[in-house]
Amino acid sequence: MRALWQILCLMQAGQRRSLLRGAALSVLVLVMGVALLGLSGWFITAAAAAGLAGAGAVFDVFRPSAGVRFLALGRTAARYGERMLTHDATLRALQSLRLEVLAGFLVAPWSRVVRLRSSRAVHRLIGDIDALDGLVLRLLLPVLAALLTQALAFLALWWLVDLRMALVVVLPALAGAMLIVAIEARRTAPLSRRMAAAAEAMRMRLIDLIRARDDLAVSGRLPVQAEAVTRAEARRRDLAQILMQRGRNAGAALSLVALVSAAGALWLGLDLAQAGQISPARAALGFFAALALAETLHPLRRACADIGQMRDAARRVVAGRAVSSARSCLKAGPDVGKPLAGISDGQPVLEIRALALRAADGQGRQLLSGFDLRLMSGARMALTGASGSGKSTLLLAIAGLHPFHGQILLAGQPLASYEESTLRQLVTLVPQRPALLAGTIRDNLRLAAPEAPDSALVAALQTVALWPQLQGRGGLDYRLGSRGAGLSGGEGRRLALARAVLRQPRLLLLDEPTEGLDDATARQVLAALCDRLPRTAVLMASHRGAEREMAQQIVALRQ
Repeated sequence: MRALWQILCLMQAGQRRSLLRGAALSVLVLVMGVALLGLSGWFITAAAAAGLAGAGAVFDVFRPSAGVRFLALGRTAARYGERMLTHDATLRALQSLRLEVLAGFLVAPWSRVVRLRSSRAVHRLIGDIDALDGLVLRLLLPVLAALLTQALAFLALWWLVDLRMALVVVLPALAGAMLIVAIEARRTAPLSRRMAAAAEAMRMRLIDLIRARDDLAVSGRLPVQAEAVTRAEARRRDLAQILMQRGRNAGAALSLVALVSAAGALWLGLDLAQAGQISPARAALGFFAALALAETLHPLRRACADIGQMRDAARRVVAGRAVSSARSCLKAGPDVGKPLAGISDGQPVLEIRALALRAADGQGRQLLSGFDLRLMSGARMALTGASGSGKSTLLLAIAGLHPFHGQILLAGQPLASYEESTLRQLVTLVPQRPALLAGTIRDNLRLAAPEAPDSALVAALQTVALWPQLQGRGGLDYRLGSRGAGLSGGEGRRLALARAVLRQPRLLLLDEPTEGLDDATARQVLAALCDRLPRTAVLMASHRGAEREMAQQIVALRQ
């Protein structure tokens, strides 16, 4: 429930006034409904009693009938305003929540950001935020409005009828509703999780079907994949039906609670009226108020069905937006632009002093401790070591994408003195899995240099020995599919290296840059890269001999 509370705090932060006005109108709608039915019951009973007593000619029918009309029209207007305000505020709050979550990913560690590449993570993120739209509309406002309306009804019945009537009408309804909501929420939580998982599986299989339909058709597996989508959707529908049935059962139980409350009010009202303690009209007021208060309980049926899914979604969203200290180092500094032009050959581009790194694997395993490194302008250095020794994590830390302890100086300035945009001008990172977008080769290259002419793009491709392969496919206009589909692994890596060439950085960080290339091509690409970027300092995580041959210095990392 803590996660739900945190999400509620986030959602109401920018829409507090609208949500408060909507909550007030929600209470007003319920209060007017209770008052309308109670007044109507009292009016009918009092008018009948006056007629039996022979006082019908002097009975005031105008003010009660005017009150009935006012409450009926006012309740309709208040309901319209409540729906307008609460839905508008909820949609705006969800928009703000989406921005909060995305902003959290912008400053999250690299290991968390790369998980967004999977369709499952994206679908889960979208589904979780969509599930939270009911947090206000189906949980917070109905519960808050029900509690306030029941409290007001208790005070009104105590004042107008009798304390015993107020207790009989309100206490059974509140106790029964809380018990039913607690039981149903516990019972439906596993079903909600299973239905969300089934919906996610259906979406993933459908997208896989759409993306790979050509390959599936060629291999004859298109009907198999279509059947998998159909089965996943059938499971989702079956679980949705079970969940709807549980919701109907909860609604029936809540109606039974309201019926018990109304029956108790009727029995007590008859008893008090026969004893002469209250008039029959006031007894009718208590009975009809009990019937009207059932309206405060019925919206809780949806909350019973959805609270499990909302709780799980809230936990994941809160965890996803937790801001890491990975980029707390990237702040605006007074002289961040000066180092770009002030680095001369022989001056250190990178200095690392007493660096300590931990893995982002959920266990915080220690990778490096007391690590020092110095890289001069134009120098080439290779990091070696077994898998898991911290090579990739060290590159991420230097790029400002992973938390660390110690000092990292770029061009003589602490990493903390750089704005994001300035740091990206100085440092370029080519990770193991570079991001390639659906679009042309030109589109992918101009992510690095939006204003570069085609001649510069071709020159960059020639540097990484990729232009000969692309010439026969349409050159710069060759269109890639999702995630760079249409290129082999080695070609995709070389396209990412061509983007790095276009950036012309002063520090180039390469994570296994020649993976997927044969030795001859790897040596050709690395040699051309060094010739094209003579003043650029290169630091690379290396597993291959061609990379170590290019390096002037080799640093071995040990676990």
